[in-house]
Amino acid sequence: MLQPPHSSLQVAAVPAQRVPVRDRDQDAPWHTEAVCRRDEAGLFFAPSKEPTAARLSREEAAKRVCARCPVMVECREHALLQPEPYGVWGGLTAAERRVVLARRRRRDMELKKAARVTATNRIAQAG
Repeated sequence: MLQPPHSSLQVAAVPAQRVPVRDRDQDAPWHTEAVCRRDEAGLFFAPSKEPTAARLSREEAAKRVCARCPVMVECREHALLQPEPYGVWGGLTAAERRVVLARRRRRDMELKKAARVTATNRIAQAG
């Protein structure tokens, strides 16, 4: 993810230890603790013309790496804010991130609409 994709599909055998956010060095960028920095980047990006079954298997392996990463939430938010159009970031595929973003947009629109209705009702009650 933070390195160019490799052809290797190995998953590191040594599990990462989760470090609570408050105990991390706040000056270091979140990605310095990313498990995917350990030569597993080939898992996170699709090779050209990858068959569907191979893609699904690779994505599941990538998600298993993400699941044990101490900075998974930060990675996911980065990918949602950018937005990253390719690869598995923070345990989500590009398609899954598009769904999350669409839900966030809908929720934001509903909250704005509710705020306008509330403001209109307050004005009507005050008048």
